[in-house]
Amino acid sequence: MPRSHLLATAAALSVLTSVAAAQSLTPEAISAAVTGVNAEAIIQNRETTRNWLTHGLDFQETRHSKLDAIDATNVGELGLAWATSLESRRGVEATPIVVDGVMYVTASWSVVHALDARTGEEIWRYDPEVPREHASKGCCDVVNRGVALHEGVVYVGAFDGNLHAIDAVTGERKWMVDTIENRDMAYTITGAPRVYKGNVIIGNGGAEYGVRGYITAYDAETGDEKWRWYSVPGDPSKPFENESMEKAAETWDASVPYWEAGGGGTMWDSMAYDPELDLMYVGTGNGSPWNANLRSPAGGDNLYLASVVALNPDTGEYVCHYQETPGDSWDYTSTQHIILADLEIDGEERKVFLHAPKNGFFYVVDRTDCSFISAEKFVEVTWAEGYDADGRPIENPAARSREDSWEQVPSAYGAHNWHPMSFNPQTGLVYIPAQGVPLVQQHDPEWSFNEHLPGRAHSNLGWNLGYLFNTTQPTATPFGHLLAWDPVAVKEVWRAVLVSPWNGGTLTTAGNLVFQGTADGRFIAYNAATGEMLWQTPVGSGVVAAPVTYMIDEEQYVSVAVGWGGVYGLSQRATDTIGPGKVYTFKAGGTASMPEMVENDPAELVEGVAYSPDDIAPGGALYVSNCLFCHGVPGVNNGGNIPNLGFSDAAMLEGAPELLLSGAFVESGMPTFEGKLTEAEIKQIVAFIQGTADAVRPKP
Repeated sequence: MPRSHLLATAAALSVLTSVAAAQSLTPEAISAAVTGVNAEAIIQNRETTRNWLTHGLDFQETRHSKLDAIDATNVGELGLAWATSLESRRGVEATPIVVDGVMYVTASWSVVHALDARTGEEIWRYDPEVPREHASKGCCDVVNRGVALHEGVVYVGAFDGNLHAIDAVTGERKWMVDTIENRDMAYTITGAPRVYKGNVIIGNGGAEYGVRGYITAYDAETGDEKWRWYSVPGDPSKPFENESMEKAAETWDASVPYWEAGGGGTMWDSMAYDPELDLMYVGTGNGSPWNANLRSPAGGDNLYLASVVALNPDTGEYVCHYQETPGDSWDYTSTQHIILADLEIDGEERKVFLHAPKNGFFYVVDRTDCSFISAEKFVEVTWAEGYDADGRPIENPAARSREDSWEQVPSAYGAHNWHPMSFNPQTGLVYIPAQGVPLVQQHDPEWSFNEHLPGRAHSNLGWNLGYLFNTTQPTATPFGHLLAWDPVAVKEVWRAVLVSPWNGGTLTTAGNLVFQGTADGRFIAYNAATGEMLWQTPVGSGVVAAPVTYMIDEEQYVSVAVGWGGVYGLSQRATDTIGPGKVYTFKAGGTASMPEMVENDPAELVEGVAYSPDDIAPGGALYVSNCLFCHGVPGVNNGGNIPNLGFSDAAMLEGAPELLLSGAFVESGMPTFEGKLTEAEIKQIVAFIQGTADAVRPKP
């Protein structure tokens, strides 16, 4: 049984009733509220947006609230209503779901919290008991972006690939289904499910490791599989699943066994649904391996990588697609937030989807047939000059070099990553968490699927990229900013410059506001039309999730889940304060005391560990293939939500062989290295850590 902290027994329910009586949050009231959440309720809620019933607020995923009790004239009166700990030390990426005073939000390790949205008091907690050793199968932290709610049931996709259905009143599990078709491969789930047409729909992650992408629909009542659609073709010697896979196979080089590494195309985050067209849209991921010169050496578009695909939500049948990065070779996923809107373009009303994926272009595409309308750079881009009239990129040939290093701009971190953007129809602007993280990549002719090659990023943990990184020093400067983009005029309107990349998702409201949390631990409100900062407050940790707003008892609340993490946040941060993860909720005139900020311990470089200088170079190569993306460069920064090993205790480094080979840190999400590294190799890694710390230590 899951470790659920339930208030579902008769005695506990009586306690809940007495505590919540003043707010009428009785079990009966909870049941009445959550039982009525379905497609009709989501469509009706779009007229008022009093509740936040689905991941992007509405099926169109606009994240635009029509609430205006808090506006640009009074937002400065916001104060804390309540804050609740999520008891999490890793990344928190969830968008809360709120209905009639009940909130459902997830923390790291896919733990679901049901909270009183008036007070923050816990109603129940559901732990799907993700095996901690599964953390090594995910590239980008043990995160979860939230739940779906449908007719009294909460659905969460757990990090280990199991989809759970939970009673929304009691927290008891109703059913669980394994979504992973091949447990020999490193699949995970980090995205929030959606419920369309009575189907719970979820995709998987894992393309860094080598998997075949697919998205699956399950019956919301029973958990039975209804349909599955693959984003890339399988082994061409076997029958294709459908016509879309037969068409895709024509765009891959079958002279190499691309299917052994899966091909990629994982659909790990974005979805949207148009009830009028009865079409769902899903963004697909990067190639596996990343390097197209190795994955498909003869070229080809590699359908349906890095695309937005329209599917029939009843059957999963392919309808149409637009491929944003043909033959993706740079981890330019198209899994970023999709928004559906109706816009007047060149005097004609168009039904479009709006998209700002990793590759740095902002797309406007006709969602009725996936035909191209426009694409324009929203940050600096060097891999392509632009797009031609047919919607194909005009590439820089150097970006696919098999000989020279290439500083890809944007990098694989993206000009915009998973952090949700929002669209305000009043201003006509889209609010994008834009960023840049420098990275140089170089073709790796020695790459072989699932082979550990020292010097290749995390290759001993199953990563299959086909590139060497930072063989030359990047010249770009890291940045992060909130960007207001006009999708009709295809231009930037304003930007708010921030101190770091990896800032949180956005919420925009009819009160002429945009809310965003930042990497440096602030929660900010801006004027949606001008970008003027109107209000800010510290929240104790970097923010990566997107906020929500809702109405209870005719009072507007704004909530944001806080907890630094994600692939950038594992090894980097921009705050002096640290976790644990929390939900902060604000209202006008709120007077609750802010939680105490936890100061990070002063960083002191490790010293005194004996090592041979001859071990530094081989240790550095092993460090890259085992440690780099989690722990960062030793001593060069102060770490993210995982410690930087340059600031380790000397005794820990001296005992590293025993600790790593015994799996001493598995419960924290670190794998055991038994069978992966020898004691001698671990001592070489220690030499690199101590040697680097000695090299960067300030000289007296």
